[in-house]
Amino acid sequence: MSGPLLTVDVGHPPRPPHAVEAELLQLWQEARNQPGVRVLKLIHGHGSSGRGGSTREVARNWLFTHRSHFRAIINGEAYALTDAATIALRREVGQYVDADLGQENPGITIVWIR
Repeated sequence: MSGPLLTVDVGHPPRPPHAVEAELLQLWQEARNQPGVRVLKLIHGHGSSGRGGSTREVARNWLFTHRSHFRAIINGEAYALTDAATIALRREVGQYVDADLGQENPGITIVWIR
């Protein structure tokens, strides 16, 4: 691992909601036990309609339900150097390289691991 950011695609190939939730649980459990990993970038897609896909909804609902396990959950639309949670994350974790920073990408969610 080259830094604090671990990128994981949970949206491809498409899976049923229970499989996405099981993967998210496994990812969280693995990430919290890896001292170098502080941030998960979940790629869930934004749906072919552009209005939000089911995997994005499942992932964000699961994260919200389990939010006490995370320092912050930052939707890709807000992930920018003008967002308070992003600023706090990067101040504490460090200035890692991420091409999605500032891109208002609805197909990702950033999770700051406790």
